[in-house]
Amino acid sequence: MTSATRLAVFDCDGTLVDGQASICEAMEAAFAGADLPCPPRAQVRRIVGLSLPQALVRLAPEASEEQRAQIVGGYKSAFFNARTEGRLSEPLFEGMRDLLHRLHGDGWLLGVATGKSDRGLTSCLAGHAISELFVTLQTADRHPSKPHPAMLEAALFEAGVTAGAAVMIGDTSFDMEMASAAGVHAIGVDWGYHAPEELLASGAAAVASDMAGLEALLQERPHG
Repeated sequence: MTSATRLAVFDCDGTLVDGQASICEAMEAAFAGADLPCPPRAQVRRIVGLSLPQALVRLAPEASEEQRAQIVGGYKSAFFNARTEGRLSEPLFEGMRDLLHRLHGDGWLLGVATGKSDRGLTSCLAGHAISELFVTLQTADRHPSKPHPAMLEAALFEAGVTAGAAVMIGDTSFDMEMASAAGVHAIGVDWGYHAPEELLASGAAAVASDMAGLEALLQERPHG
């Protein structure tokens, strides 16, 4: 690691891409497949970022373990079908592509820590032709759910960067709490699924309202 090495780790859904419509549709299909009523979309959006099993503890607290397992399977199938049929909508937030390329060009190492599966994240990044920008990808397939710090700890190890030289960027309190647990500086964004006041209360040092604001906050960080 050189003194100039810095690592920016991004959450995916709600931070890099706006996948809320596809997430809600897949969840509705999964609950229907289990013959259970799906919570309102506002409630579904609240759990984006958690791994599926953890999300369902919150969304379906009265359901049995068997029912939750059925919902997990149904969600994965619905998401896979939407992707293969070309119905999946996960657009990058406006300005994100350019920001990622600028950071990469400035020497930042980039990573992702997400509640998505390996397959889902790989497909998402490849679909936007930005896979090559990231040096570390951490998903729910290989780690405990956020806010456990395992994803960030693995990202630091893979990038060869200390916690003091890293930044976590996310849109939920789960991201901010994960960063705090890993000893990593946390920056929130207000275009995702949790309100700015929640992000600040959960450990965010600041909350960006647009890409220019996020870039300015990142450039204020000292080199590790």
